[in-house]
Amino acid sequence: MFKVMAVNAGSSSMKFKLYEMPEEKVLTGGNVERIGHDDAIFSILAKDGTKHKKILPVKDHSVAVQLIIQGMKDEGIIQDLKEIKGIGHRIVQGGPYFSDSALFNKDTEDKIESLIPLAPLHNGPHLIGFRAFKKALPDVGQIAVFDTSFHQTMAPEDYLFPIKREYYEKYKCRRYGAHGTSHRYLAQKAIHEYLHDKKDTRIITLHIGSGASLCAIRDGKCVLTSMGLTPLGGIMMGTRTGDMDPSVFNYLVTSTGRTAESLFQEFNKESGLQAVSEVSNDTRDIEAAALKGDEKAKLAIKMWALRLSQFIASYACRLGHVDLIVWSAGIGENSPYFRKAVIDECTEFMGLKLDAKKNEETYGGKEEIISSKDSSIPMVVIPTDEELMIARDTVRLLKLK
Repeated sequence: MFKVMAVNAGSSSMKFKLYEMPEEKVLTGGNVERIGHDDAIFSILAKDGTKHKKILPVKDHSVAVQLIIQGMKDEGIIQDLKEIKGIGHRIVQGGPYFSDSALFNKDTEDKIESLIPLAPLHNGPHLIGFRAFKKALPDVGQIAVFDTSFHQTMAPEDYLFPIKREYYEKYKCRRYGAHGTSHRYLAQKAIHEYLHDKKDTRIITLHIGSGASLCAIRDGKCVLTSMGLTPLGGIMMGTRTGDMDPSVFNYLVTSTGRTAESLFQEFNKESGLQAVSEVSNDTRDIEAAALKGDEKAKLAIKMWALRLSQFIASYACRLGHVDLIVWSAGIGENSPYFRKAVIDECTEFMGLKLDAKKNEETYGGKEEIISSKDSSIPMVVIPTDEELMIARDTVRLLKLK
């Protein structure tokens, strides 16, 4: 038995889980939020399952790492740092360089840094987290686990944009996708447990949270995914526009006199469900408003459901046939109301049908088949586990035993 960590560092946060391997037992987990502030929040899961929280100044990510390490010691989860044999880091953007997770060395670090323009809110903070752990635990092997690597099996006709090829060759402008670690986990679990490892499996995985993406998967490999060059592409999301006419951007920059950067940030952070509903980016708030008769909330749900249903239909077309549809992530796992809104749009043409009772009862981490027996394609809710995939890759690439 040995311990490995899964780390997800953001610009002002650092999430973590500690696993006992190879049993894949979660020993603890937690988060440091509001890094850089005097009222940062550190939370950690204690041995008895309770969550301990404190508010204190956290100057930077190095302080956050020390806080996490000391917290695990204080809770009696580890006695000695030597118990930690590996650390895996979530990295959003691996560009065209990585089709698998990779050992964190100078070359990996340099490539991740070169890709910061493609993921400015993510890759930089991920590197800060890696460097902070490297300083604290210099002898421990570290692994980079890329959100984009699973999608590297896409064919050129699926990842290229219909623009001059020089933009791809000079600037690496293409579809990369995101949430690949989640889609990979869902695919492996779905193929093994629900399709019994049969040959020629074709599934659609739906990672539907505030940020959301779909993936068409054949024989465990990505054929097509919805997010594009950045996570702004694809379906309408909590605060992101998703795909729309590219001329909207130029028109609004010209008409409003605003900078391209400010409008780009608005399309990322103040659009989608939030902008249309004028209620919230949280589907729970929008659902409550819609049930009270709020017309803008109803419109937001209708637009969201239509876009997602259209993607599901087009992905079924791309695969030829579909053996299973998998729902996951925050909305996919926990919102019977939003799942039904989508499937209602798919019933007449695609023949998708829900088991109303099972759909209503499936939330809060429950795994369940939610389709009716006469649905054209079975549908299942599977809670995702990106951290477990990071831990597994850490063990695999560091060859830990």
